Amino acid sequence: MSATTPIEGDRASVPGALETTLRDRRDAGAKLLVPYLMGGMSNDWVQVLQAVVAAGADAVEVGLPFSDPMMDGPVIQEADVRALRRGTTPQGVLDDVIAAGVEVPIIVMTYYNLVFRAGHRRMARSLASAGVAAAIVPDLPLEEIGPWAEEADAASVETVLMVAPASPPERVRAICRRSRGFVYAVAQMGVTGERAALGGEAATVVGRIRQTTDLPVCVGIGISTPAQAVEVCSVADGVIVGSALVRRLVEGGGPEAAGSFIAELRTALDAVG
Repeated sequence: MSATTPIEGDRASVPGALETTLRDRRDAGAKLLVPYLMGGMSNDWVQVLQAVVAAGADAVEVGLPFSDPMMDGPVIQEADVRALRRGTTPQGVLDDVIAAGVEVPIIVMTYYNLVFRAGHRRMARSLASAGVAAAIVPDLPLEEIGPWAEEADAASVETVLMVAPASPPERVRAICRRSRGFVYAVAQMGVTGERAALGGEAATVVGRIRQTTDLPVCVGIGISTPAQAVEVCSVADGVIVGSALVRRLVEGGGPEAAGSFIAELRTALDAVG
């Protein structure tokens, strides 16, 4: 299957910026590293964004703060609270993304309430105007994604979808057909947060995805250490690291601490890539 071949008519015929970047890195033999940051959680969050890019991130997932982050555990919930107390708004985060001027794709993670409130077209165009390459809307089910995804496609914003360990084969196929940019493989059921051990669910999920698509596959939720990142990348193309990074920021670390942690992950992945 080539990068430009639609899957059963649902895949975009021309890959977007995120998919192109991740495919090129993967095909060059690299393992993909996607850190997660909460937009607007601190005065220096733009510098943190720049630091993780300088340390080797292939793309960055940026959360829009929301008052009821149902998928997130205590660390990212705390980051949400801090961002909201600072008066952070979705447009404020997008303005900061523009100001950051980073040269890797930005993926916005937002709950559907914010998308619905703004309106599908307005949100998609706002993301595109800020140079955002893709969006993850984790609480928008596949069966209801059409109106948002159509506007996102029209604005050249790739909608990344998630495959959970419990997803049956037919649903995995449908998710992969509709996903853009990459497929997000959920390592473990549950909310975001660091894990002492990952178990074998990630490998099973990645295997199901591989049977359906050649999109890049990145594993997230629970990836906490360089060793775990390497473990996951024995089967996946890359990792998404959120809570372990955000915890360092919640505990008082700034751009230097964030950059150092991402550099550790990058070094570990490059040793096996």
